[in-house]
Amino acid sequence: MLRDQVIESQPNRAIHPSARGQSLRRLLERGGTQLLLVLGALIFALPFVWMVSTSLKADRQIFAFPPIWVPDPFIWGNFPAVFIYAPMHLYFFNTLVIALAHVFGAVFTCSLAAYAFSRLRAPGRDLIFMVMVSQMMIPYIVMLVPLYLLFAELSWIDTFYPLTIPAMLGTPFYIFMLRQFFLTIPMELEEAAIIDGATRLRIWWTIILPLAKPALATVAIFSFMFAWNDFTGPLIFLNTREKFTLSLGLQAFMFERRTMWGPLMAASTMMIVPILIVFFLAQKHFIQGIALTGIKA
Repeated sequence: MLRDQVIESQPNRAIHPSARGQSLRRLLERGGTQLLLVLGALIFALPFVWMVSTSLKADRQIFAFPPIWVPDPFIWGNFPAVFIYAPMHLYFFNTLVIALAHVFGAVFTCSLAAYAFSRLRAPGRDLIFMVMVSQMMIPYIVMLVPLYLLFAELSWIDTFYPLTIPAMLGTPFYIFMLRQFFLTIPMELEEAAIIDGATRLRIWWTIILPLAKPALATVAIFSFMFAWNDFTGPLIFLNTREKFTLSLGLQAFMFERRTMWGPLMAASTMMIVPILIVFFLAQKHFIQGIALTGIKA
């Protein structure tokens, strides 16, 4: 009896029509956003899907109309044929050496410079940082002639030194990104380590770098992708075919075997696969680093 009276005394909590309309509107907006994102992802993925599909096709299917998306049969022989017509394994090794040098320079050298700009106090520090950041406004193509003359004087032409040594001396963009992330790390952690007797290098190695894994992963992916896809640098500084990178080797393969579209697409697929592997392995840290870098000026 008492329970029924309590239930009857409670107000009717019916959903107002305007509230129901707002919920439906938010649901439609969210669904529309997701649909646009899916459509955009499909549009950007189509060239990659077509390249992989073409790498497994016979010649008669490549130029068929309407286009054939699923090869029938799958021509797996296009992939080993690449190594028969060109030393792709040598190009892969050369590119990997250059890319790892870029990653080393971006992670260690740039992080040291970024730590100095974010933590150490010295006269003219901010001015030096501004001059360093201003170098990002200079196009790379403008510096090619003086760089070529400099490396020619050093007898570095047709070696890997012009493609690796500058990357180990620091890159302004990566230093800027890491500095912005280091500024978000609380100073109290460093002050406690200094009280315990830790040196600056020990603080950088044991405190800053472990906390900066997202930013380091972001910089490593950027530097790896740049070195892996770089075409201008190897084109200018490398002359010997045995020292070609994948981008140069793929260009030479295209001119020499321009009618062999199946092996050409297979070589292009093999060039892209390492980038995809690196991105998906570090995807979590990459997204987190992009989100956190630059929060504090």
